[in-house]
Amino acid sequence: MLTYFKESVEELKHNVTLPSRAEASNLMVIVAVFAILFALATWGVDTLFSRLVQLYFNALIN
Repeated sequence: MLTYFKESVEELKHNVTLPSRAEASNLMVIVAVFAILFALATWGVDTLFSRLVQLYFNALIN
């Protein structure tokens, strides 16, 4: 386990490059936009299924 952590730290030091501040900001905006779109899509599907279930059970009751 100790070897794994040592190798991980070495890889982070020598093989990983961080994006520039501008690139990180652009990527953050892209992630935020997709997260909002996914949340809206999830809300829409949930609302649709909720209404379909209500219609189904109202039809069973009446």
